[in-house]
Amino acid sequence: MSLKSLSAKRRNIFVKGFHLGNHFTSPIAEDIIFKAVCVNVQRKKWNFVDQLSSTLTNSLIYRVLREFRRSPNIVLEFHQRIRAGECLLDSLGSCCILIHAMVDRRNFDNALCLMKKLMVSKGYYPLEISESLVDSYDACFSSTAVFDALIRTCTELGAIEEAYVVIEKLRTRGYWISVHAWNNFLNHLLKTDEVGRFWIVYNEMISYGYCENLNTLNLIIYAHCIQGDFSKAFTVLYRMLKRGISPNVISFNMLIDGACRAFDLTLAHELVKKMGDISRGCVSPNVVSYNCLINGYCKLGKMDCAKEILVEMVRLEVEPNVRTYATMIDGYARHGYLKEAFELCDIIVEEGLILDSVIYNSLIHWIYVQGYVSVGSLLLSNMMENYTSPDHFTHSIVSKELCRNGHVTEALKFHGWALDKNLVKDSFPYNILINYLCRSNDISGAKQLLCSMFVRGFIPNLVTYATMIDGYCKAGWMGIAGTRYPDMVEMEKDSHDLCKEGL
Repeated sequence: MSLKSLSAKRRNIFVKGFHLGNHFTSPIAEDIIFKAVCVNVQRKKWNFVDQLSSTLTNSLIYRVLREFRRSPNIVLEFHQRIRAGECLLDSLGSCCILIHAMVDRRNFDNALCLMKKLMVSKGYYPLEISESLVDSYDACFSSTAVFDALIRTCTELGAIEEAYVVIEKLRTRGYWISVHAWNNFLNHLLKTDEVGRFWIVYNEMISYGYCENLNTLNLIIYAHCIQGDFSKAFTVLYRMLKRGISPNVISFNMLIDGACRAFDLTLAHELVKKMGDISRGCVSPNVVSYNCLINGYCKLGKMDCAKEILVEMVRLEVEPNVRTYATMIDGYARHGYLKEAFELCDIIVEEGLILDSVIYNSLIHWIYVQGYVSVGSLLLSNMMENYTSPDHFTHSIVSKELCRNGHVTEALKFHGWALDKNLVKDSFPYNILINYLCRSNDISGAKQLLCSMFVRGFIPNLVTYATMIDGYCKAGWMGIAGTRYPDMVEMEKDSHDLCKEGL
């Protein structure tokens, strides 16, 4: 018998012994299996691990990961081999060792994905994950990038309060997140319109001794623009240049967008023209720069100026994208130039671009607003024929405009179709329909729709109850209105409680 066949036979005997040993929970037996797995993992004999992968316990997996915690490559390879998946999520310690390894190898996407699963699927609080990461930090020879990843995960999930608690707790334990994580947090505050809190957190960051980088300064520019304080926004730009920090195209685009929001299109256009001079030839306008200008002119109804910008883009070889055309189409339709809007749609198709749901939603909305109900319904059919799926915005637009034009029955039919297609995401479209049913004195229909909300798992909000109470009162049903009022008060109380809890 050859040595190769003998070793294979011994391996098979050991594997059979392992499966048999699963029926016994002796610590000695687990120790033997653990040592055998570690030896084979160390020697990269993955066939042995493959045969055991389906029967490894969480306890054994954690022990093996902990044994090789300072060898990220082995940790990641072992995880791929055992295909633990959801099983691994049962052990927070195992997951954190794996997260350290992923971050060490700059595999941030998978690290974020694993953290999201821990929070969403397994219900772990960010602070629990943070504590576990700290516990294994030194043993894994990790870096603070792992905490940056945790903060980013929190902001992507909208857990802004939890993210801040994690930052403060880490600081008290001597672990400091990077300026990049602070920027991520600050950016999320601006996205959620918490400008006041942005300045508080920014000042706090500076007080801890952090130095602003380009992204921080861009966020400061944007915050000033949101508040309409352009003099301070430009001061930040000059401060960047004075400190030798080269502004990028994002810096200029934020200023351009801010000027457009304030309807100062002259200033916005000058910024686009002089971007190269101000940046000493380092930055040129991109498609976003021109899209901001086009959007500004479209909102003012200056479609000829918007068209000139589009021509200028093409001349300077800045290729327009779907967003460019969508903005132009919305501008034309908004101001009653439907012919021009549809001609632009033809150009998009000729250039090989796809009419997306944003373009269709805009056209359908403005066509309905101008009273062309049959044309709007025809365009909705065309949307589906071109394999562009209607979304929940389409549903809200169609429901509202059909009702506004007196076609409540058709709106209800469309609502039923939208429910079947899972396009209804919240109570908003229900509120639209209930409002118009009450206006039509169809209180029984409104009550039926309210009942269907509960059946479908949607929770009425304050607007729903207020609309129903108003409908009952106008119909002279004061007694029933009185019975609904406590529901509304309780709903408002729950809302205040949630706000206090920071949810």
